[in-house]
Amino acid sequence: MIGCSKLLCGTATVAEVMRLQRDSEKLPAHMLQFSADMRPLVVWNMTNRCNLRCLHCYINAEDKSYHDELTNQEARAFIEDICAMKAPVLLFSGGEPLIHKDIFELGSYAKKLGTRPVISSNGTLIDTTIARQIKETGFEYVGISIDGVEETHDHFRQKKGCFKAAIKGIKNCLDAGVKAGVRITVNKHNYKDLPAVLDIVENEGIPRFCMYHLVYSGRGKEMVQDDLTHEQSRWVMSVLIDKTLDWNKRDVKAEILTTDNHADGVYLLQYVRKHMPEREQEVVELLKLHGGCSAGGKFSNVDPRGNVHPCQFWSHVTLGNIRQTKFSQIWTDMNANPLIDKLRNMQQHVKGRCGICNYKHLCGGCRIRAEVVNKDTWGQDPACYLTDAEISG
Repeated sequence: MIGCSKLLCGTATVAEVMRLQRDSEKLPAHMLQFSADMRPLVVWNMTNRCNLRCLHCYINAEDKSYHDELTNQEARAFIEDICAMKAPVLLFSGGEPLIHKDIFELGSYAKKLGTRPVISSNGTLIDTTIARQIKETGFEYVGISIDGVEETHDHFRQKKGCFKAAIKGIKNCLDAGVKAGVRITVNKHNYKDLPAVLDIVENEGIPRFCMYHLVYSGRGKEMVQDDLTHEQSRWVMSVLIDKTLDWNKRDVKAEILTTDNHADGVYLLQYVRKHMPEREQEVVELLKLHGGCSAGGKFSNVDPRGNVHPCQFWSHVTLGNIRQTKFSQIWTDMNANPLIDKLRNMQQHVKGRCGICNYKHLCGGCRIRAEVVNKDTWGQDPACYLTDAEISG
């Protein structure tokens, strides 16, 4: 995750990160990407069931019952284990996690045992009662997907009225005292809506905006040809840079982040080098502390049946199953899972443009996109929009 606000406006500093010893137990939530330990943020797809059927869903979720998902007892044991290993965040995802009958019980249990529980939702089910339950349970954040303006959003969600319901869900969370933010996955069909979505974030007083790059997984795998061109990616980043600086100047209390393309960090670094050279060394050090893609290291995924994956988009690679082996053991056993070791030392294995890039230690590219397009997990990331001059500069 690349913090535009942190890098461009200094809302996080190397001094502060080092003062807290890069310890995920001590770091506030907004600085966890700079931790040094391998206690991961865990994304738990607690159910495949969803009330929508979105075009770009990475797990092909549908509104139907799925068999063999973790029982309440198995889920509690899993939560006990990740809390014992001091995983800093448990993200309840889906499908649509608010469909799961045990979400509030399990969220409360996770909070009680010491991790930060958060939710990833489509927002359509969050009425005032649900928002109050989210608050009372102790969920610290709710990320809600907005795919563009109303017409665009409803098209992607394949259901009319989803946009209004999602915006209402965000408002209900904020009114209940729960921090909530907007998430958008950009592609050729919605990237021009980005300025309008940013205006919504400002006008509604939403404190966090995160832009996701498209990862070719699930139904998103069919959208390879719908990903942004390199020129479009650069335009998108220029929009985010301008808006970040504008909000900072006008003291708009909203953070801007991007995720799933660490070329963004290098692009921001080169902007800083040109326009605010006094911040260059600080930005370099923050990107080093982040270390590029966190899949298999500071980031993990557990699916509804207990399979452990390097990240939520890597569902075709299973590292183990928590029904047979504790998550903590799976995550720390390098001998059983050599892929984890490679992912944690990605710069030693990447090839092509990623391999010769002078910034591979700050990025590493997306291994899933490389695998889908190049048939090589360690090949170059096709979504890298940096020029040859930029990667060698």
